[in-house]
Amino acid sequence: MTLEEWADMDEDEPGELVDGHLEEEEVPSNPHEAVVAWLIRILGLWGAERRAPVLGSEHKLGVSKTRGRKPDVSMYAPGTRLGRGSLSRTAPWLVVEVLSPRPRDVRRDRLDKRSEYARFGVKLYLLIDPEARVLELYELGADGRYVLDASVSEGKLRLPGCEGLELDLDALWTEVAWIVGEEPEEQAAREAATKGDDDVV
Repeated sequence: MTLEEWADMDEDEPGELVDGHLEEEEVPSNPHEAVVAWLIRILGLWGAERRAPVLGSEHKLGVSKTRGRKPDVSMYAPGTRLGRGSLSRTAPWLVVEVLSPRPRDVRRDRLDKRSEYARFGVKLYLLIDPEARVLELYELGADGRYVLDASVSEGKLRLPGCEGLELDLDALWTEVAWIVGEEPEEQAAREAATKGDDDVV
C-alpha cells in the first residue's frame, strides 16, 4: 500500500501505514479520550487566535515515503495552510500521543513514533500517560533528535515557541477524574501516592 492509497482509505478504516502495510491502531480508553478532548480544546483556543491549525486523531501525516501516522493531536505553526487533501506532508509544530496500557502501543509511541516525528521535523513531541498522570515534553535538538525538556505531573507547563500557551496539569487530571467517575478521595489518594514516588531517589 502506498501513502496515497492509505490516505484515500475510508475514514472508518482504522490503521497506520508502516512500510507498505496497515498496522493496527491502539484501542483508546475513556481516560485516553478525555485527555485528547481536553488538549484539543486548550490548544484550539490558543491556535484559533493565531490561525494555528489544531487537528485530531484522524489527521494523516506522511512522515516518510513508506510510513503514515495519525497522532492523537497535531498543532501547526501559525499561518499554516494544509489544503483540501487527506494527507499532510507538512510537519506540525507539535504532536501529541496519549499512551495506552498495552506494551506494544507504549513501545510504538515511545520509540517508533518518536524517531519518526523527529526525522519528519516536528519541533515538540508530547507524550502523556493518563494512568500515571505524567506529561513528557520532548524538543527537537539541533542534531535532529529529541531532548527531554520536562517530565511533569502537576502545575502549569509552558510550551517552547508558543507564547502565552500553558497546559494546566492539575486542571487536566481533575477533568479526567470527573469523566471516569473517580471520587475526590480516590483522586487525593492517587496524588499522594504519586508524590510519594517522586520523593524516592
